[in-house]
Amino acid sequence: MNTVTVSSKFQVVIPKEIRDDIGLKVGTMMEVITYGTRIEFIPIQPMKNLKGLFKDLNTDIDREEDRL
Repeated sequence: MNTVTVSSKFQVVIPKEIRDDIGLKVGTMMEVITYGTRIEFIPIQPMKNLKGLFKDLNTDIDREEDRL
């Protein structure tokens, strides 16, 4: 389990192991979300990185005969 300490300026350092696991780079924009007392940082991905994300998603829709 990784732990961090909040500095006097309310800053934290994300441990290297975590940065490496998710491929976090310098300058990455992060969305900050709170759930009760929990804080989550979510990296904002450029749209070009999302290309092909749902390539195996079946988009076929069963329609009634009169709706074709």
